Amino acid sequence: MESLRTKKLFLEPESYLPENREAELNFQKQKVLIHQELVDSLDLSMLAQISEKELSGEVRAVATEICDEHASVLEGIDRERLLNELLSEVFGLGPLDQLMADTSISDILVNHAYEIHIERNGQLEESDVIFADNQHLMRIIQRIVSRVGRRIDEVNPMVDARLPDGSRINAIIPPLALNGPSLSIRRFGTAPLQIDDLIEKKSLTPEIVDFLAAVVDSRTSMLISGGTGSGKTTLLNALSNFIPREERLVTIEDSAELLLQHKHVVRLETKTENTEGVGEISQRQLVKNSLRMRPDRIIIGEVRGAEALDMLQAMNTGHEGSMTTIHANDTRDALARLEMMVAMSGFDLPLPVIRQYIANGIGIVLHGARLKGGQRCITRVSEIIALNERGDYQVEDIFGFEQTGLDDQGNAIGHFYSTGYRPACLKRMEASGIRLSDQIFEQKTFKA
Repeated sequence: MESLRTKKLFLEPESYLPENREAELNFQKQKVLIHQELVDSLDLSMLAQISEKELSGEVRAVATEICDEHASVLEGIDRERLLNELLSEVFGLGPLDQLMADTSISDILVNHAYEIHIERNGQLEESDVIFADNQHLMRIIQRIVSRVGRRIDEVNPMVDARLPDGSRINAIIPPLALNGPSLSIRRFGTAPLQIDDLIEKKSLTPEIVDFLAAVVDSRTSMLISGGTGSGKTTLLNALSNFIPREERLVTIEDSAELLLQHKHVVRLETKTENTEGVGEISQRQLVKNSLRMRPDRIIIGEVRGAEALDMLQAMNTGHEGSMTTIHANDTRDALARLEMMVAMSGFDLPLPVIRQYIANGIGIVLHGARLKGGQRCITRVSEIIALNERGDYQVEDIFGFEQTGLDDQGNAIGHFYSTGYRPACLKRMEASGIRLSDQIFEQKTFKA
């Protein structure tokens, strides 16, 4: 068995191995050795001529023979688990298969071979799953990226791509990753959360939903801001249900995450350059092209750069009701970041002009946060009214969330409230035949 060991590509961070994990590490190492012997034993020309079901049976039979030959070395190891995981090594993603099969997991974060964290129900936790070594992890990463037509090596040590099931992956390897290969997988459910689900999870209240539904229906453009994992895309998906069914939507994303429950949708996704360094299609190019596709609204998964200018131009020229998200710490930061992105467009626009574009194009800004305990929450709903005499944004908060403490489990507790401000966009809603009760905007707190 020892002769099966291959030369290691990376220094193994043995010091990172969690306590009491030696047995699992031994299992993974023995599995890797058996896997190598299994691959060497298979008649690849014969296997190419049989069905997938027959192939799986043949591989399992050969794996069983090899395990029998090394029974003394494998004493104490769960044979059935070993055989199942050997099939995962051949056909799947090795140790990651069991995590990918768990629909409650939204993120899989592989720091290195011996440390994998997962996010489940908004909470991060360390997984019991480990790899045999960094070479084992590297082999799985190469399999993942090759399946989506990409490659990863020292010349191209970073890959960002989307798996066939919609999951988004990012892999980075040495020399950039100092502790060995690292992998992040962002997973998306097959059925996006509906607005009632968000109310049940206390991300917002029925009163706020009534207002946002009217905002969307009256074609008021919206910006959703927040940090990583704050639920921006989830909220955008849910709010899209309020868009009238007869409208034509064009979505634009770097990596497809949106699952709009709408019939009339054209989905566009950017394209990275090929190995020769050509062929890249950016979000900005897609935004410009989308204007020729007769959209009623343009929805950008996340605005990140120079496409911000083209998006604002669309919002100001007949595509009201468009929506996007942005990474930001609060409402003011979101507007400042948007200004910076417009400045990256290559046009030497004065700041007052940029601000006027933003104030005219965007009516409502939502800010979301991930609270202690993993709860996602809309912490601010604000209206951009105009620019004041100093050229600054006149922004008024309509609704907010105040955290008052933590419960016995360490989860954030608090309440939603309305500020008492009656938004100017109500006139636009009334012109569209939409009327909201004034009681929604009375200064008070709402039960979360």
